[in-house]
Amino acid sequence: MTHKFISRLTFTGLVCAVVLALPAARWFTNLAGADNERLAAERLATMQAMALAEVAALEVEAHGYEGEPGLVGIVESWGREQADVDSLRVVRLSGARLLASTVPTDHEKKALPRRLQKDEKPLFDLGQRLRVARETNREEGASRKEEIEFEYVGNNRLRATAPYMKGEKVDGLVQLELAVPEPVPLSHPGRVVLWALLLICIFLVVSIPIGRSTLAAGDEPGRSWGQTAAAVLILALGLWTFGSRQMSLLSMQHTALEEKVARQYMELRKTASDIADDAGLSIPSFAENRWDVDLFRQPLGVLDKDGVLAPETAASRLSVGLRTLRRLLGGDAAAALLVLVFFATGWARRFWRALVEYRTAYLYVAPAMLSMLVLVFFPFLYGVALSFTDSNIYNTDKSILEIWIGLTNFKDILLDFDIASRTADGWIINYQNFYWTFFITVAWTVTNVFIGVSVGLVLALFLNTDRLAMRRVYRVLLILPWAIPNYITALIWRGMFHRQFGVFNQVIQMFGGEPISWFDGVFSSFCTGIATNGWLSFPFMMVMCLGGLQAISQDMYEAARMDGAGRWQQFRYVTLPSLKPVLVPAIIISVVWTFNMFNIIFLVSGGEPGGANEILITQAYKIAFEKYRYGYAAAYSCVIFAILLIYGVFQIRMTKATEATT
Repeated sequence: MTHKFISRLTFTGLVCAVVLALPAARWFTNLAGADNERLAAERLATMQAMALAEVAALEVEAHGYEGEPGLVGIVESWGREQADVDSLRVVRLSGARLLASTVPTDHEKKALPRRLQKDEKPLFDLGQRLRVARETNREEGASRKEEIEFEYVGNNRLRATAPYMKGEKVDGLVQLELAVPEPVPLSHPGRVVLWALLLICIFLVVSIPIGRSTLAAGDEPGRSWGQTAAAVLILALGLWTFGSRQMSLLSMQHTALEEKVARQYMELRKTASDIADDAGLSIPSFAENRWDVDLFRQPLGVLDKDGVLAPETAASRLSVGLRTLRRLLGGDAAAALLVLVFFATGWARRFWRALVEYRTAYLYVAPAMLSMLVLVFFPFLYGVALSFTDSNIYNTDKSILEIWIGLTNFKDILLDFDIASRTADGWIINYQNFYWTFFITVAWTVTNVFIGVSVGLVLALFLNTDRLAMRRVYRVLLILPWAIPNYITALIWRGMFHRQFGVFNQVIQMFGGEPISWFDGVFSSFCTGIATNGWLSFPFMMVMCLGGLQAISQDMYEAARMDGAGRWQQFRYVTLPSLKPVLVPAIIISVVWTFNMFNIIFLVSGGEPGGANEILITQAYKIAFEKYRYGYAAAYSCVIFAILLIYGVFQIRMTKATEATT
């Protein structure tokens, strides 16, 4: 029978991979197609709104507001000519007046034109937003705020709002609502079934000779690496071919939609010209396509003034969608291959057996695992994914795949060696450079850990003295810096370093010195953070060392004294080795804490002067929430994580701190 020649593990893995990958690839393609149709609908709505806004502005310029009934006639004619437009409104911001509308409920309240009612205030607010956006973009000379807004009303209705101008100022808005057709699936489910059956049949045909040769050699087909390799090759080629077909479908759809937009643009030009002629207006000649614009009212450049496609621009727009789909299909194929290998190597069977055998234990830890997945692993993985994007405050509405830039952020961080430059005035250090910040972070960490460990160990030795009077009182007093919230301590120390009212400068002045501007110098500002964090860090080390000291048997000291060891030798050969299991993990934790000690730097020195004393974590924060470069900040955070991970693994392996002692 043929099943004797076929590896059941490989066959099961191939079936699972095909069943998962092909429907997912079809789903991704249909999503991309629906996105194409959505963008085309938004472009059509934008052209409608821009054309109506231009005609409305011409009417206002020609007849002023004494001719307001003219706007009503234009809007009614527009609604009749454009069958896909369900409703239209024209609102003037000055006086908050509704000038024209085809919405029946707008006529029930009062005859047009009229003032906006209280429940219509969102219309006025929307117009003010568009006016502010226009003025902001003009003042800044950049396209930062959107001057056209979309709103989806229900599942298949789109509301577009654009400003109409009076000279160079926004005088009001036009708003239209139109139906958006349901997206048509690009790929039929029947093709997915046929492709799945085809790949499985090809595997069966190819694997039987391999299984026979395996049996002839005396091996089991279930362990045939030849069949596994054949399955991987068949799956990879099949998914590549299927993916190429899906991308071809997307490309054809994009071309058809562009042609549709071009046709409707020319029809819209004719409609606008006819309505303008009926109203006694003259639309300026088209030196360019001024209606097919983006949300910032900047020309897309896809269609020229005569509605002819610009090949290069259209190809670049298509390449964005194809690149996104290619990444999705690539990830889908990689996941499918992993599923195949997971089954073919026997890992799936071992995993299932372990799951069944220890089902009670897994049931108990399932809530904790789910909590970790949601609260820890998902945010971590999302941050990692964000580090490969150009995410910023201006593109938060876009998906990760649309703003994917690969390793660019990491290259900009790690390959920027512009640390210092020489000028006529001397050397100038670039305090924003990653390596300068890394140097400050290492210096900050090493200095603080050294102070914390040395002071903590000395105080622990002091408090471990048997005959010390009031030992419990000292312990309580010395642990107070750790008990007080560190942000409160940071603010207190910042006040102590104040140039005019700080206690340190008051003491300096008592002895005839001049007050110091602590935060104006690189070294003095660095020292303020060291002093504050040193005050906060020694109690932790003191408690850890004190616990370790009390666990050391006195017999070891007695034996050392009998051998003639002095106090230094006892400390070196008895105390320190016995404290190693306590000190090493405490130092590792302290390094990680200090490396990421955000509060002290941020609240005490603020990284002054000029960011010279920023550490990596505060620099990442400012990149994210002051410069609004979220993707770059995520990459910065990933670099910080990698540094700490390498340090932790290296330190643990070198010190063998986690290994049991015998």
